[in-house]
Amino acid sequence: MALSFAILGAGRIGKVHAQAVATTDGARLAAIADPVASAAEALAGTYGADIRTIDEIEGAMDIDAVIICTPTDTHADLIERFARAGKAIFCEKPVDLSVERVRACLSVVEETRATLMVGFNRRFDPDFLALKAAIDDGRVGTVEMVTLTSRDPGPPPYEYIERSGGIFKDMTIHDFDVARWLLGEEVETVQAAASVLVDPEIGRRGDYDSVNVILSTASGRQCTITNSRRATYGYDQRIEVLGSEGAISVDNVHRSRTVLAGPDGLTRPPLLDFFMTRYTAAYAAEIAAFVRAVQTGGTPPTTGHDGLMALVLAEAALRSAREGRAIQVSEVRHDEAA
Repeated sequence: MALSFAILGAGRIGKVHAQAVATTDGARLAAIADPVASAAEALAGTYGADIRTIDEIEGAMDIDAVIICTPTDTHADLIERFARAGKAIFCEKPVDLSVERVRACLSVVEETRATLMVGFNRRFDPDFLALKAAIDDGRVGTVEMVTLTSRDPGPPPYEYIERSGGIFKDMTIHDFDVARWLLGEEVETVQAAASVLVDPEIGRRGDYDSVNVILSTASGRQCTITNSRRATYGYDQRIEVLGSEGAISVDNVHRSRTVLAGPDGLTRPPLLDFFMTRYTAAYAAEIAAFVRAVQTGGTPPTTGHDGLMALVLAEAALRSAREGRAIQVSEVRHDEAA
């Protein structure tokens, strides 16, 4: 029997997940909730879903699972609400901007034994999965250094920046999750540098648009992350892993694989323009993994704990950038728990 979904939030990421549900075997999109009527109507009309309120979805017997695509400051409350309602929950990152609030939310999830999966879509990209499989198979030996490059074509609206928690908790958080996934050890030290190079208004609103982060584990493994809110050439997403016996990398995805060769050199098509196109397959695989976890009673591949640890690293990076020093991850965990 197909898992019946409701999507909370019909904005950009809600549309991405609606498409993923529609293309996933064993899943059915039943309802959409959004306070903006036109957005709810457009998405519901595209996929033949009902328009309902969050209250109606909470009590609906025909809804098995919810996908939370609402603003970040609503995530933890909605997770707790639907955990108590007995629904399976898929929530976009981050769970919240406060480490302590995330801990409290996960306590409710544990208490109710709800299924919670946090949306870290990059782990499900086919090329990234192939890279991880090669590492796990020992093809490059022991992982020593990881380099992650993630650059957006342009910055988001100012209003979004003000609610997102900033570049570390909104953008780099994906890289923090991928770093934990690839390093194979928890990060102990975070050193970050951050600047405003793209748009001075971003700085006036309390954020950065250009950052570099170095993560170190207890054994000395390192991950270097470089992020920018401006890449004039397209959506830049690359990984390189150096191991004791070799290296493996994933390059950018272009709009096609054709290459034109002539007297003036080689010409390739542009990069894909943003995450909606670059990670289409990853979003579909992510929802399929969630469906399998719910139907089998298994643990989702990206858990609430993964969401917590990525946020801890984001908070450490923010402190490092502001204070100009390396931050021990234990500092963040101790301060938030105090």
